[in-house]
Amino acid sequence: MPFLQEKSNGIMLKVFTQPRSSKNMIAGLHADALKIKLTAPPVDGAANKMCIEYLAKWLKVPKSSIEIVSGHKSRTKRLLLRYKDEKNAAGAEAARIRSLISSLIG
Repeated sequence: MPFLQEKSNGIMLKVFTQPRSSKNMIAGLHADALKIKLTAPPVDGAANKMCIEYLAKWLKVPKSSIEIVSGHKSRTKRLLLRYKDEKNAAGAEAARIRSLISSLIG
């Protein structure tokens, strides 16, 4: 999965967002990024906030563990999903997230 990279402190996800969509959903791939459709408009950070909330709910992680590292004003963003317990859960958490994403995008 070219849009997912394991780092020492978490997982880096490259996402392509489509704001003002009819519903929130993972829509597959867009080039080398995970495509996420969001109902929020790209105004005053609303789409960024919804992106974090939607991914946190979908990946079953706390919102506080997801941070937009780059692309705050762009459709293409890099998000860091911080590991809860770096020592014990790194490999398991990465495998769980890969599995969730694979099940949805095929």
